[in-house]
Amino acid sequence: MAKKSRWEWKPTKNGIVEVTFFSWKYFHDFVRQEMLDYSHYVWRGQRDSAWKLESSLDRLLKRKMRSERERLAKQHLERFKLSVRGRRGPNPAKLITDNDWWALGQHHSLATPLLDWTDSAFVALYFAFEKVDRPASGYRAVWALGGIEKEARKIEVAHSGTGRPPIVEYVRPAQDENARLVSQGGLFTRSPLGVTVDQWVESTYAGQTNNAPLLKLNIPNDDRFDCLRTLNKMNINHISLFPDLYGSGQHCNKALEITKY
Repeated sequence: MAKKSRWEWKPTKNGIVEVTFFSWKYFHDFVRQEMLDYSHYVWRGQRDSAWKLESSLDRLLKRKMRSERERLAKQHLERFKLSVRGRRGPNPAKLITDNDWWALGQHHSLATPLLDWTDSAFVALYFAFEKVDRPASGYRAVWALGGIEKEARKIEVAHSGTGRPPIVEYVRPAQDENARLVSQGGLFTRSPLGVTVDQWVESTYAGQTNNAPLLKLNIPNDDRFDCLRTLNKMNINHISLFPDLYGSGQHCNKALEITKY
C-alpha cells in the first residue's frame, strides 16, 4: 500500500478503482511500484478527471434517440467511405472491416465510436497534461484498462441478437496509414453506441470489489510545466509522438509556452 503522502486509494467499486495523487511527480513511483507486473493494461490521458471515457461519435449523437443512433452511425461511416475515394494516395491498403474504416477516420478527425489508448503510461500522462486549458475539476486523469477480454468473450458467446455484441473490444489496426499510431504505441477501444467505457465496466463488473479492470488516476493540475518539461527530457513530446509537420509546429509552440522546455 502506498504512503498517503504520495497517493490515496479508494476501495474498488464495480470493477473500477480510483487513485488520487498529491502531485504528478508521484506518477512514476506509482507505475514502478504498482503496475510493472500488470503489462496487459493500456493507458489513456484526459484533460479533466470529470470526463467520461466517451467517444466523439457518442458526443455527437448524444441528443439523438437511442433507436436512431445505429442507423446514423452506419450512414455516417458509409458517407466517409464515399468521401475518401481517390484521396488515400496511390495503391492504398485494402480496408476490410468497419473497425479498419473507423480507425482511418479517427486519424482524420472523423467522429467515430473509437477511443485512443496507448501502451505507454507516460505517453498517456503527456496527453493528460499537454492542453493548456485548466480542468474544471482541478484534476487531470490517466485511465488504465486491462483484462476485459474474458468477460467480453462471455457476452459475445451469449449474444443472440443481430449486429455487434454489446462489448468493449480492442482495435489494433494493421494498415500503414497512421504513423502517429506507431509513434504513440497506440490502439483503440470500441464500446457499444451510447455507452462509455467506464459505464460498460461498471455494468459488466457490477458488485465486484476485488477485480479492477479499470483504474482512474486523478492527478492535480499543479506544476503542469514541470510535468511537460520532465516528459520532454524523456523524449515524450509532439516531435516524437506526431512524426509530421503538425508535430513539429506543436513542439515549437510548447517551447514558446514553457520556459526552458
